[in-house]
Amino acid sequence: MASMEKIVSLCKRRGFMFQSSEIYGGFGGFWDYGPLGVELKRNVKEAWWQDMVSSHNELLQPVGAPSGYEMVGLDSTIIMHPQVWKCSGHYDLFHDYMVDCRETKKRYRHDQVRGRWVECKDQKVFVTSNAEIEQEDAEIQRRALKFFRLRGKDADQLKYDGGFATLDTIDDMDRVLGPDAKQIGTLTEPREFNLMFKTTVGALGGDDDVAFLRPETAQGIFVNFKNVLDSTRVRVPFGIAQVGKSFRNEITPRNFTFRSREFEQMEIEFFCPPNQSQEWYRYWRDRRVAWYTELGLSGDSIRMREHHTEELAHYSTGTADIEYAFPFLDEGEFGELEGVAHRGDFDLRSHMEGKLDPSTNPLELETDERGKPKYRGSGRDLSYRDDLTNEKFVPHVVEPSAGADRATLAFLCEAYREDEAPDEKGKMQTRTLLKFHPRLAPLKAAVFPLVKKDGMPEVAKEIYGELKQHLPVFYDEKGAVGRRYRRQDEVGTPYCITVDGQTLQDQTVTVRDRDTLEQWRVSTKDICDEIRQRIRSS
Repeated sequence: MASMEKIVSLCKRRGFMFQSSEIYGGFGGFWDYGPLGVELKRNVKEAWWQDMVSSHNELLQPVGAPSGYEMVGLDSTIIMHPQVWKCSGHYDLFHDYMVDCRETKKRYRHDQVRGRWVECKDQKVFVTSNAEIEQEDAEIQRRALKFFRLRGKDADQLKYDGGFATLDTIDDMDRVLGPDAKQIGTLTEPREFNLMFKTTVGALGGDDDVAFLRPETAQGIFVNFKNVLDSTRVRVPFGIAQVGKSFRNEITPRNFTFRSREFEQMEIEFFCPPNQSQEWYRYWRDRRVAWYTELGLSGDSIRMREHHTEELAHYSTGTADIEYAFPFLDEGEFGELEGVAHRGDFDLRSHMEGKLDPSTNPLELETDERGKPKYRGSGRDLSYRDDLTNEKFVPHVVEPSAGADRATLAFLCEAYREDEAPDEKGKMQTRTLLKFHPRLAPLKAAVFPLVKKDGMPEVAKEIYGELKQHLPVFYDEKGAVGRRYRRQDEVGTPYCITVDGQTLQDQTVTVRDRDTLEQWRVSTKDICDEIRQRIRSS
């Protein structure tokens, strides 16, 4: 797999992603999608919606599913009533531990600061680094040499005790050299930091006007459960899907778009009878892994990992992470791509009755200064009555929660290739290509005139205009045709269509496949159907 440095360079050079507000020095944790990036991400979201929502209905029973089921969509607001976040537990529990550096005034997430124990001159120090993983060894050595006042030639005096560890494994903060500090002992003890973004609703701006940008899309689904049930007359089991922006005030956003402060989620809340919930959990867990592999993530780079009991959230009876071997991780390490959680009936009960105490499960009716319950629920009945059996129950929920940005990044990383291919003179040259599944490719085809004369550009533009009505395509007449092929390979375009001298004689064009480099001729009147059919059947 290619290095992250090469992938990030390509993303900026070819218009996939840019640092937000770059002309002002950038804004950490925020990313803009360029002309090709927005098409790629849109294709990821549309493939997800088509495969997970549009193609399912209660009359069909997908392979592995306990029964047929219906799927519907929702688009809830980013800002909701503050009580939503109190009853969901986010107000109290949605936090990370952070440490502050007294010397540099910088803040770091406790479990993301990595370092190594280094011993020299009868002193043992935990030297930390904020460099990317591939540069960590060199950065640790550079900082250790500087701290112990040694030159590069004296590096053999440094004794390393153990491998890399994160700051949350260190008990003695007085022996830690912070990521940007010159002295040890400058980091504070870790403390909680709520990850929700605060905002103000209304003109007065007082305490009663405080609201939050949503940290997840799921709660918008739960609070609309009854509205969807009543307005669509769907029957349990069924799912509600939503694609939308969420916001988390990450302490240390890092690794390109993997961990950012503004991101987009693709979430399903699947409501099912309690006695079927484990079957549905296994179905969605397996179905979601299959979706990624069907669209190109290889078996070696993707895995499913069940959470151990101690890892589970208090509301969950089972959670599986779908993980991908992102290039910024050490060899053999995987990062979370999607989580599939069995949430039980925790969410619907919380919004009915109030916040639940995870340790004992009775309602926790903590009161405010006016004696009113601080975490009171809506009081609405969010149970379901089966019209066939007359059974009444609070549905259990299985939640496949995917990140559109992480999925897009994974497909980008997986697609990156460097291989050897002949140029227009038959000479082998190294080419860079993005081997996207055709459904995901930002451009489906590119149209070229072989030369800018003899009526070829006019025919090529006519073909381009016809294709443009049905597919995202690109027209290019600049430079040698071999270079134009290379440019399209680099952005992942599956097919290139060339108008040449023979086109003017028999109205056929040359079609070139990005992956196999195979070329064949197709009639100009059939070219649109040819490309569309190949994309559908891929």
